[in-house]
This record gives sequence, C-alpha cells and structure tokens, in this order.
Amino acid sequence: MIWLILSVVIWGLVHSVMASLKVKATLDNLLGAKLRHFYRLFYNIFSTFSFIPILWLMRNLPDRTLYQIPSPWLTLLLLAQGLAAFGVLVGLYQTDLWEFVGLRQIISPRAKGESRLVLSGLYRYMRHPLYTFGLLFIWLSPVMTVNMLVVFIASTIYIVIGAYFEERKLLREFGEIYAEYQSNTPMLIPKIRF
Repeated sequence: MIWLILSVVIWGLVHSVMASLKVKATLDNLLGAKLRHFYRLFYNIFSTFSFIPILWLMRNLPDRTLYQIPSPWLTLLLLAQGLAAFGVLVGLYQTDLWEFVGLRQIISPRAKGESRLVLSGLYRYMRHPLYTFGLLFIWLSPVMTVNMLVVFIASTIYIVIGAYFEERKLLREFGEIYAEYQSNTPMLIPKIRF
C-alpha cells in the first residue's frame, strides 16, 4: 500500500512541477519559441505514460476486494460511469480537445500569453468539470479493491490540491475576469437551482 501512495505522490509532484508557470518559462528560455508549441503534447504524453506504473502496481500488488456491485445495480453504476465519461468528453470538446491534447499549439500556434478562458457550457456551472466528471467516473466503479481505494483517495486529494494551485495560476493569467468567475461559479460541485 505504501508503494501505491508513494507512486501517486511522486507522480503528482512531477505532474504539478511540469505544469507550473516557472518550469514552462524556464523551458521556454532554454528551448526557444519553436519548441514551446510542443510542450503541451509532450506534457500529456509524459503524464499518461508515467501513470502506467501506478496502474501496474494497483493491479499486481497484493490486494483484497472490498465490494463488487451485483445486478441490477451494476447496470446503473455502469450507466452512471458512462455519463461521467460523456461529461469528460463534453468538457474536453468545450475547451477544445485539440488544444487540451497539445496538437492545436503545433498546427496553429497562438502568440505567447494568448490564452482563452472558457466560461460557457459545463464551465458555466463549475470551474473544473473535467475533474468533477473524472472523479465521478473513478468513484462510480462497480468493483472496489483496497489498492483501487488507495489510488482513488490519493488521486482525489491530488486533484483537489492541484485545482487549488491551478486556480492561482488562472488568477495570474486572467486576473479580474477569473476572480469574478470564481466568485460566481463553484469549483467542482455545481449549484443546483430550481
């Protein structure tokens, strides 16, 4: 269990450091403008492949099943997971999937500092719908083992802490517009208005 926790903590630290403005600025100075546009793609590829050892540990370390949801509840959970996955896809589409992945920056690069703040669609109801729906997806798992629980708890903590630091970065980048957005829109859990 300690290896799982440690692996998520190390992954989270590396992931966060690589996402920081300071590291991006340093790499920008070292590598120059031509390679700047490849950073997001490299970051996403690295983040994805560096998470594979965590999944390997989760699957291969000694484990115990905590619960396994039977039918008909299994069908409901799988439908809910499907809706959560759909929510992630909608959020990615609304932010521009190609930009999120890092391909838009390569194909049609914007000027440095020319970012776009999305305030419509799912982002009208919560500031981080990708995190919300991603967390819903993992926590709606119809099977839960000790190893899964450890990774899910550690990932949830990382996402909440990471969202806090991302908010600080967005405030620096977008200023008053983002501050107003913060004051009117919940971070992860949308307000339900009737």
